[in-house]
Amino acid sequence: MKLEIIPVTPLQQNCSLLTCEVTNEAVLVDPGGDAEMLKSRVAELQVKPVKLLLTHGHFDHAGAAAELAEFWGIPVIGPHQEDEFLLESIPEWSAQYRLDGRSVTPDQLLNQGDVVQFGEQSLDVHHCPGHTPGHVVFVHTEARMAFVGDVLFQGSIGRSDFPRGDHQQLLDSINNKLFPLGDDIEFVPGHGPISTFGEERRSNPFIN
Repeated sequence: MKLEIIPVTPLQQNCSLLTCEVTNEAVLVDPGGDAEMLKSRVAELQVKPVKLLLTHGHFDHAGAAAELAEFWGIPVIGPHQEDEFLLESIPEWSAQYRLDGRSVTPDQLLNQGDVVQFGEQSLDVHHCPGHTPGHVVFVHTEARMAFVGDVLFQGSIGRSDFPRGDHQQLLDSINNKLFPLGDDIEFVPGHGPISTFGEERRSNPFIN
């Protein structure tokens, strides 16, 4: 699997472009904005987008999903149903940053234990509430790589002061669902640099 991280929106949200090198099928995780740039990059790489994956419903992670789904004729997958209220409110949140994000209705909502496939690749789904109630994390077990949205960052954790956020739930998601997957797993956060679960378990001051 090939990974390219494409920062989007003024918040520099990490949109991850994942490509199966066997079939050339690709997915974008959290296409939060800058739709034209994402279209151009996909065209430059000559990959075949087949799905859009959402970790949660905030505008900087999902704001371009509706436009790209229509453009490529592909489904929007995720997050968990508890984030539908956020997906509906994307235009209002986007307007605060003078962006034109659109609300989006997923073609498939996700639950703990689901598996998302593209080409010959599989992503395990973990429901990790706390930052938002319907936040999910995608884990490529074979590549030892996770896409964690705004649950965990290098040296920090997600905010829990947004609507229906819960600080204890967030810590429980990190400690009970993510860290047991293995210290060696690298993760792409919603913002900022890549880290590993092991490094954050050892040194992140916001955990425990």
